[in-house]
Amino acid sequence: MSPYQPSSVWQFEIPTSGSKRLPPAARYVESLTHQGYGFEAAIADLVDNSIDAGAHNVVVSFLRDEDRLVSLLVIDDGCGMNDESLDTAMTVGGREGYSDTALGHFGAGLKAASLSHAESLTVISRTKRSPSTGRRWLTARAQADFTCDIVDPGYCQDLVDRYDGLIEWHGTIVRWDRVRAFDTVTTGQADRFLNDAIEKLETHLGLHLHRFLVGDDFNIDIVVEDVRTKEELDHRGVEPIDPFGYRVPGRSGYPRTYTAPIEGVGEVALTAHIWPPKSPLVSFRGIGPLAERQGFYIYRNDRLVQAGGWNSTRSAEGHLALARIAVDLPNEPNDVFSLTVKKDGVAVTPAFARGLEQATDGAGHTFGAYLQEAETTYREAARRATEPQRKAVLPAGKGIDPKLRRTLRDELPELDGEDPITFRWDTLPSDVFFELDREKREVKLNKEYRQVFNGDRRGGLNDAPVVKSMLYLVVNEIFQKERVRAVHTDNVALWNSVLVTAARCELAR
Repeated sequence: MSPYQPSSVWQFEIPTSGSKRLPPAARYVESLTHQGYGFEAAIADLVDNSIDAGAHNVVVSFLRDEDRLVSLLVIDDGCGMNDESLDTAMTVGGREGYSDTALGHFGAGLKAASLSHAESLTVISRTKRSPSTGRRWLTARAQADFTCDIVDPGYCQDLVDRYDGLIEWHGTIVRWDRVRAFDTVTTGQADRFLNDAIEKLETHLGLHLHRFLVGDDFNIDIVVEDVRTKEELDHRGVEPIDPFGYRVPGRSGYPRTYTAPIEGVGEVALTAHIWPPKSPLVSFRGIGPLAERQGFYIYRNDRLVQAGGWNSTRSAEGHLALARIAVDLPNEPNDVFSLTVKKDGVAVTPAFARGLEQATDGAGHTFGAYLQEAETTYREAARRATEPQRKAVLPAGKGIDPKLRRTLRDELPELDGEDPITFRWDTLPSDVFFELDREKREVKLNKEYRQVFNGDRRGGLNDAPVVKSMLYLVVNEIFQKERVRAVHTDNVALWNSVLVTAARCELAR
């Protein structure tokens, strides 16, 4: 290497005089805890790892000790990891390569997502050919010297055995302890916190992983578990939320696929949709403000990584609320599309905007014309007479099947900020089919008649959906009233008389 010679001419290449290795300081771990991961996005990142591991079933478990939330687990039945691969997974940036179809990308998601919300991250795993093994990061120790603990093998096997119904020959458990959000839950507020947190998590996972959830070979369940008795206090299956899941398009001729020639990438398909105006569906109104949910829905390997937004190609406006466009990122590396670390957005170069200006479908329609038609559809609907509005209701809560809750939210507007109506079976007098606890917003059902609806099957938290949905509809107004009038009391007595008689008739058969 020749020595640098001073010159008044501009140096187009930076002259160097050697190199040295500068490994990251242990405080680098601190930066992982400040990545801005939302709670739902962090859990979704862990589920991505489960999908990459070939899992068919994933359970997100909130562990509760009376009124205190103590831990959170993400459990899967994927291929698992041995000691060597677990060390790699727990190393910051440890994954050296991903397949073209993998959801993982940077090798930091497990650590950054977890340490953004918990002071302790433990991963326990087993494969078909290796025993259970575990590692633990404590934020304080990791920040000091990158020290990672080896979990006792006996405990590893004990925790795997606890979830034997899910993990049989292989699988992984990610455990969060000292979760910061849990420490903010004040006395008596655990139920409210859990209901809100699970609702948001259901929506986020259902939306961003809807292409996986729509199949029969992949399931996500969210449960609340009593840490001492192992009893399930709540159990909800995550349903897919398709952001293009309308029944009839808002305009004839749609969806329509446009092809955009993008420099440095090639042809990119844009599948443009126009939603039906004033749709009540959760997949339209229930996934966030309409102004934020218009625009591009960008997928990477079938995982939604951006749910709306125009990527600086235009500004959001009310008249484009019906416009949503599906875009699948190309598998080949390129300099046009850049995924964020949190997988919650995509940065694009000006080449994308230039490609949109030239995008057309096979019949010569332009992408610009699509935007005009989406805006016209919105304006035409706004001029039409107001459609009949259904009365808002209190939300449905625990005890009602998640699919049924989704339908109720699709069909009925919900009152904002209100506690849900929940259902549970209890011991009641024989001449009473149900009781209302207005203070708890709870419908108690007489467990004497439970077998009428379950037959020989074991009853579950969300059983008897028909009778629960009917009661939910008829008692909703009573729960909304500040004071129960005589007519309401009489109605409850009437319904009890009829339902008890019907249940006894069914038992007699």
